[in-house]
Amino acid sequence: MRHLFVAALFLVACSTGTTESDTSTSTPASTTMTPTTQGIGADRAFLPPPPVPDGPLEAQTAVSLENLLVDVFTTNWDTSAVEGLVDGGDPRTAWLVADLLRFYQTGAEMETLTQAFVDLTGAAHDPGEVEFVWATNHLIAWDLPAWDGYAEAKRALFGQLEPTWDRFFEEDHGIDWRLVTWGGVAPDKRPLDDNGECGCIPALDHPLTTDASGGGWYPDHNIIFGVVVNDEAVALPKHQMEVHEMVNLTLGGRELGIPYCTLCGSAQAYYVDDVTRVDRLVLRTSGLLSRSNKLMYDLSTGSAIDTFTGRALSGLLGADGVVLEQVSVVASRWGEWKQAHPDTQILAEDGGIGRSYVEDPLGERDAAGPIFPVGDVDPRLTAQEKVVGVISPDGTPVAFPVNTARAVLADGDIEFHGLTARLEDSIRVYDSAGSELVSHEAFWFAWSQFHEGTLLWEPRE
Repeated sequence: MRHLFVAALFLVACSTGTTESDTSTSTPASTTMTPTTQGIGADRAFLPPPPVPDGPLEAQTAVSLENLLVDVFTTNWDTSAVEGLVDGGDPRTAWLVADLLRFYQTGAEMETLTQAFVDLTGAAHDPGEVEFVWATNHLIAWDLPAWDGYAEAKRALFGQLEPTWDRFFEEDHGIDWRLVTWGGVAPDKRPLDDNGECGCIPALDHPLTTDASGGGWYPDHNIIFGVVVNDEAVALPKHQMEVHEMVNLTLGGRELGIPYCTLCGSAQAYYVDDVTRVDRLVLRTSGLLSRSNKLMYDLSTGSAIDTFTGRALSGLLGADGVVLEQVSVVASRWGEWKQAHPDTQILAEDGGIGRSYVEDPLGERDAAGPIFPVGDVDPRLTAQEKVVGVISPDGTPVAFPVNTARAVLADGDIEFHGLTARLEDSIRVYDSAGSELVSHEAFWFAWSQFHEGTLLWEPRE
């Protein structure tokens, strides 16, 4: 069997005053949005989706699918099974073809799969894009249905290669398997407080921190992710978070799990010490993605968790309907943060594990847009524009474009949809009673796809 973890081309390191209310306006989410994407290659609209049948797969198509999965990761793979899928003519099987393109990105197999996708869907091949990104972007943008047995087919593809992933299929409580792909890395399976090497994206558990004066090694203009709990503050330097993508620590007497999805530009913080039937969750990177957002999991229960929303999607936590409570994470410059929080702690220069960190580990990886499939992108902003997002007390998701909002906030507060945005250590948002709402930064494509119907603040011209 060809091992999964040598197959990828991508590796993810996977990211005061008052202003009058009439200085802003809102743009509601469009119900007739023109699908666009900003992945590898040029922005473009997607053609209409192919018609799809209802019900189970035709018998011969099901047989071809079964034959395909038997030998798909061996040197004996018979591509005639792919021809059988094409002959069956069911566009829904294009989901599995796109999944296979994730693992076969060169050679004759890739060419066979690419042509099969074209034949099944009518999509025009774009040689400027990585084939699996091109194919999956189309399927997501179309919201093309899968057949009822798709999850089991995907389990045969993914689960046989990594037992950690197989557990996610056992008790599925809301995973949309169409959107799940491999991020290019192995899952982190180390127990809590094992900060040794892992051949994965290594979470950093209960790391060594220093006071602000001990953080003189970190330039004032560089970005940190800041968290405050019970009047205790900590700063997590961005370049260290780009390496670990997950920190488990104690702050203000509480246990937190802090994932950072480099692909969607989102650092978030979750309480992990108040979940019924579990003493403490141990958050880890699974190695899987859902629409270019890392899929994390709890090591103690094996439950998959939506990193962006904190909702458990499988296992014990999914069965219990667990949604992790969040606390605000702000992206700030180190100089601004320590001025606002002089008693802050900051991660040690070596992470407390004797490690060296390069200043910019990701380089220009995301310069051309999302490198993994995201499908259509809400066209009100570009895919990777940074926003600060909150959920208002009435349940409405609201987003403030970071650069535009900071420019306006330099002259005073922003009043919008009953909320007040202020420029403090970074942008923070308050409700009408003056209570801070949980917020975090993210790329627009990520915030808008996980919070459909977002109300977008824009300055009045």
